Amino acid sequence: MTFKSIYPFTQETIAEYPAHTKDEIASRLQHGWQAFSALRQAGTEQRAAWMMQAATLLREQAAEHGTLISREMGKTLSEAKAEVLKCASTAEYYANNIGAMLQPRLIATEGKKSYAAFEPKGIILAIMPWNFPYWQVFRFAIPNLLAGNAVVLKHASNVSGCGLAIEKLFLEAGFPEGAFQALLVSSKNMEPIIADPRIQGVTLTGSTPAGMSVAALAGKYIKKTVLELGGSDPFIVLKDANLAEAAKIAVKARMQNAGQSCIAAKRWIVEKPAAEDFIQQVQAIITSLQQGDPFLPDTDTGPMARADLADEITRQMEQSIGKGAQLLAGGEQHGCNFTPALLTGVQPGMPAFDEETFGPLAAVITAHDEAAAIRLANQTPFGLGAALWTKDLDKAARLATLIDSGNVFINAMVRSDARLPFGGVKQSGYGRELSVEGAHEFLNIKTVYIA
Repeated sequence: MTFKSIYPFTQETIAEYPAHTKDEIASRLQHGWQAFSALRQAGTEQRAAWMMQAATLLREQAAEHGTLISREMGKTLSEAKAEVLKCASTAEYYANNIGAMLQPRLIATEGKKSYAAFEPKGIILAIMPWNFPYWQVFRFAIPNLLAGNAVVLKHASNVSGCGLAIEKLFLEAGFPEGAFQALLVSSKNMEPIIADPRIQGVTLTGSTPAGMSVAALAGKYIKKTVLELGGSDPFIVLKDANLAEAAKIAVKARMQNAGQSCIAAKRWIVEKPAAEDFIQQVQAIITSLQQGDPFLPDTDTGPMARADLADEITRQMEQSIGKGAQLLAGGEQHGCNFTPALLTGVQPGMPAFDEETFGPLAAVITAHDEAAAIRLANQTPFGLGAALWTKDLDKAARLATLIDSGNVFINAMVRSDARLPFGGVKQSGYGRELSVEGAHEFLNIKTVYIA
């Protein structure tokens, strides 16, 4: 079995990678277990030094790694380089703060001393997607390697080159052989890996059906999981919002990475008095976007990662139009290329409202008032991120408590940030990545009591 890397813009096969055999997987798991021992013995300061070197390499090789990302999944080169640099800055942040994050937490009891210690557990399996093929991997791997866990990565099959390049980078940075390894394996062959006793946790970023499958397997073998799944994030614009800024950020939040982001602003819910003005402004911005070759500096959105994904966004758009939505801009598909599109008149019952739209398709939903806007925002099985735009910050703080979501950003674009915990509720998953909460997810939180 081989995994093909296909350049989305031209559909050219650029590389083929043979799947690892059972013996190769067994060998890699053994190397990972040996590396786990070496990481624990190295200590926090040494691990932090290796991570700082990884950050240096990412900065020095940003163009090389960015080119690989663009070739394998199609995002613009500028976006790809920015992704690599975000990984570098996050590595630096954690390297500088992991010592404090791992400090035992003293707890007052009648004993002489009581505390919670945070200790590594073994090898953590990461099942990661293609849309941010470096960031999704690094934001999980960085805190776990620094805490002393080893990592094995099952990357999406269309970005196998990215997985192998990340493995090479951690080796070059000085981490022990086996500390971070890519496994080239099909999804249908994951059960023996999850079942292996050296695997002490599983994290997945991907679709909700994939999360259900992995969670069921992990539960079968009593393995801790963190799931970051799909989203249909609301971008709520109230009538007193700064509409010019809201329109600019709405388009950026929807169209970055050709709309292929779990936390993209997928449903624009606009209070009725502001709707006409908002629609005019976003339509002007969207029609100005240049879609095409990801390596050209003037390209705003590259191709989608695969032709089937472009077919799916076309289906969702056309079915929504068939139910009464209006297409005001874009929506043309040629292979993986899909021009950024704007739908208005979107309502519950249409795919553009009910489903996760994973591509450059913006949907405007008009709400009668702010109470209706919150109801519409929550009328989804997902709950990953939400944005709320209003000049009344006291009202924003009150409304934020009513939104069913793991993240609420006021007058800003929803994003992941190493300083802030990130994750969802409902069908968007559970557990957290990033910040101190993410650093502790796959550690043994050990109670020590001294009488």
